[in-house]
Order: sequence, then C-alpha cells, then structure tokens
Amino acid sequence: MTHTFVGMPPFPVAAREALADTQLRHNLGHATATIRGKRDQVVAEVENWEELRLAGAAVKDRALRGLDQHLVQLEESLTDRGATVHWARDAAEANRIVVDVARRHRVDEVVKVKSMVTQEIGLNEALQAEGIAAWETDLAELIVQLGGDLPSHILVPAIHRNRAEIREIFRSKMGGVGRAAPSELSDDPAALAAAARAHLREKFLRARMAVSGANFAVAETGTLVVVESEGNGRMCLTLPDVLVSVVGIEKVVPTWAELDPLLRLLPRSSTGERMNPYTSTWSGVSPGDGPQEVHVVLLDNGRTRALADEVGRQALRCIRCSACLNVCPVYERVGGHAYGSVYPGPIGAILNPLLKGTGDPQTDSLPYASSLCGACFEACPVRIDIPEVLVHLRSKVVDGHRDDRIPKPEAVAMRSASWTFAGGRRLGRAERLTRLGIGVGRRFGAARWTATRDLPPPPKESFRAWWKRTDGRLDR
Repeated sequence: MTHTFVGMPPFPVAAREALADTQLRHNLGHATATIRGKRDQVVAEVENWEELRLAGAAVKDRALRGLDQHLVQLEESLTDRGATVHWARDAAEANRIVVDVARRHRVDEVVKVKSMVTQEIGLNEALQAEGIAAWETDLAELIVQLGGDLPSHILVPAIHRNRAEIREIFRSKMGGVGRAAPSELSDDPAALAAAARAHLREKFLRARMAVSGANFAVAETGTLVVVESEGNGRMCLTLPDVLVSVVGIEKVVPTWAELDPLLRLLPRSSTGERMNPYTSTWSGVSPGDGPQEVHVVLLDNGRTRALADEVGRQALRCIRCSACLNVCPVYERVGGHAYGSVYPGPIGAILNPLLKGTGDPQTDSLPYASSLCGACFEACPVRIDIPEVLVHLRSKVVDGHRDDRIPKPEAVAMRSASWTFAGGRRLGRAERLTRLGIGVGRRFGAARWTATRDLPPPPKESFRAWWKRTDGRLDR
C-alpha cells in the first residue's frame, strides 16, 4: 500500500488534470474554506498577532544563524539523557539508519506518528523493501495509506477525500491489513473515527518500535516536541520499547523559552485551535517509563543548500502549519498532488527547489505555480515572504537555461528585445511595426500567454513620433 511522487509530471501538466476533477475541487473548496474560517476566528482573538509573528520569525532566524552550534548542543543534550544521535546527509543515509535499528530488534512492523520528513525521504518504501510494515496512525495518513494514495495537504493529507470515499476505503481495505471495519459502517464522522480507533488499537498494543518526526527540537535541554490532535502520537511515543525520531536540522530551537511564541502560533495557524489537544515532549530515555531505547536522526537532505541561499533560507523558518495552502487560490483549485511532492502549495513551491536545487523539469515548474497574490505571506505565522522567494527562484530557473544549445522561445524573445532596445534606430523601426507585431502575436505566438494576461492595445502614436511632431510641446 505504498505510492510515491517519483516520476510525477511538471506542475502545468498535473494541474490541468486536477482541474478537470470536479469532485476534487468541491472537496478542496469546502475543506479549505472551513479551515480558513476557524483560523481567522482564533487569530482575531490575539490583539498582538503581528508582534507574535515577528517574535516567531526572530526565534527561527536566531536558530538558523547559529545552527552549527545549536545542533552540537542538541546532540550533547540528547546524549546526556540516554539517546543515540545519528547524522544523515541525505534520504538514503536516514533510511539506512532506521532500517538498521529495526533489523537489530528483529521487528517486522513499526507504528508511525504523522511525519512530513519521513514522507520526504520515502521511509515507508525503504522499510517495505526490507519486509517491514510501517503503519501510519494519524487518521488522515491512515486513509491515504489504505487507499494506496498520496498525501495532498501538510495538515490534512486526505483533504481530497470526502466521507463517502473514506467509508469505501475502510470497508474494502482495513480487513486485509488488520482489524476489519464493521460491515454496516456508515459515513458518519464519529463512526469512521471509531473504526479507525479499533483498527489502530491492535497495532499500538502490538508494536515494539515506533517512528516519529518532531515539530521542534530544543537544543539546551535535548527535548523533542510533537504537537497533534488525535492522541495517536502519544500512543506511539509511550508504548513501544524502541523509538526512532527523524528530525530535519531546521527544527532546532535554541532554548525552552523560545518555544513560547511558536506554540502559540502553530495551533492557531494550522488547526484553528488555541492550543493543541496533545503536546508531547521527551528528552532521551526515562528509566522504567516509555521507550527504553531512543534514536534521533538529524537530517540534512538539502537543508544546508537552502541555508546557503540568502533569499531562500527564510523558507527554513516554516513550522508546517499549512496556513499558506488554505489561502492559496492555486492550491484550492488543483490540490496537493499536482505539486509532485509531500510539500505542496506555496511553501512546497519554494521548499522543493531549495532542497533539491533547480534543473529538473518538475522542480523547475514549481516557482511558477503561483499568481504572486501575496496571500501566503499574510497568512504565514513566521512571515516567510513566499512571493519574494518565488521570484528569486524563477530567476534561478531562467539562469540555469542561459547556456542551452537550443534556447527556449522565451529566451529568444528576450534576446531579441535586448538587441532592439540597445539601438535607437532599431527601436524606432520596431515602434513603427508595433501594431502589426501585436496583432500577429495575439493570433499566433502570444495566444497562450494572453489567455491569462492582459496585453494592452498599442498606442495610436509612439512617444518618438509625438515628440518629432510637437517638439515636446503639449500645446501642439
């Protein structure tokens, strides 16, 4: 029951297919509107919301500026508390570490806390290749996994599914991998949740190893933090004997006190709640309580590449709240799968090229998956200027094609314009042909471009012609 984003087409191709799915658009429109409404209500309660955003951004920026020191401190703090710390440069190294721990304990299944980073590295597939089943325990992730699907939202991975579809997935798939759903299961949300609870309870009680990510990692105390709404995370973090946490290096926060603004920003921006129902924190091993073997995998996988980008590094502030997705007019119409990554929406459009680098057609298409309306920046709780980064990355994509043996039509057009504007006589001749050129362009070359943009009509008289006729005097 695994599916990957490998081989996904560029955004324009995938988006065109998604736009034709009316049920998908209905599901997305309803869900994002509901989440936006809840968020707006609880944000309005905070008088100093903008100051809180500034504080959150400042905490993340301070952490990133001293990331090398904070990571060393985090390792020391975790080690002092009985955890084993591993460093992973990329997905392959991280997967190998987790697989090795599972092999050493001879487990054939693990339970998982909802984790974007383990989706990023393809951990489920790596474990499956070794004969180890990885069970998602978050309700939405369970729906995606049982349906052989892909996540389409950071917070609500199954946002593209409605209740009727979920009922059919549960009825047809649960019995093949564990406790079956009741034959009379309805599409009532409470009934669906009860079926998932009964199905997962067996796995929680049986599993000897769990895998998690972390929302934050506190350097001074060696504390990992997971916030969630269902309690499944708490079950995974306390019941198994072995816990492996895969943590992106950008999750580090220098001090315990600096968690304060982040834990006030995150629930309001993500679930529209004043506080998460479950906030779990753990620091290494506590004898006789919880997992007695704890491993922490500190993952790079392109994060130092993003950190080196002076404009793009602000994307590493991201606390994975998904607020930018819920206000984005593009995401609301095409959903998350069109982005070809576990990180969809506006933040995915900048984070994926920053982590992977430009040069791949699918990745290069993402900075253009935006109207640059700026709604994402206004919604972001840590003030990531996503439009600024999108424009910056577009320039990188263009720069990457400057030496192409066969230039793109856009490059030919820009070079032609540069040559024309570089000479006064050439520009004058071009001005006399403007009306003809625009007419031909509307009918042929610019037809696709003008389908979504306005092309102003040419003036009846050019500035040069007017100046020559009037000598620059307005009374003529």
